[in-house]
Amino acid sequence: MVKISEFQIKDVVNVSDGKRLGNIGDIEINLTTGKIEAVVISGNGRVLGFFGKDEEIVIPWKNIIKIGQDVILVRYKGSVEKIVEEAEV
Repeated sequence: MVKISEFQIKDVVNVSDGKRLGNIGDIEINLTTGKIEAVVISGNGRVLGFFGKDEEIVIPWKNIIKIGQDVILVRYKGSVEKIVEEAEV
């Protein structure tokens, strides 16, 4: 078992390019099944007077490859994948 607080401190790394995407800021849970549908990686805050946050990255649970002690490995191809997934919903 993993607590949400432990889950949120792990770095999320994209196996497609090896880049660190950030940390999990939220999760999406299907209330009917009780299963995690996706994890949400919060965007970094903007600087120099621009308010708000960058876009969040939503990683479907099926794209999580491995959850390790310090790192969560995911498969993420960027905004093209995000648009395709949103169209499927």
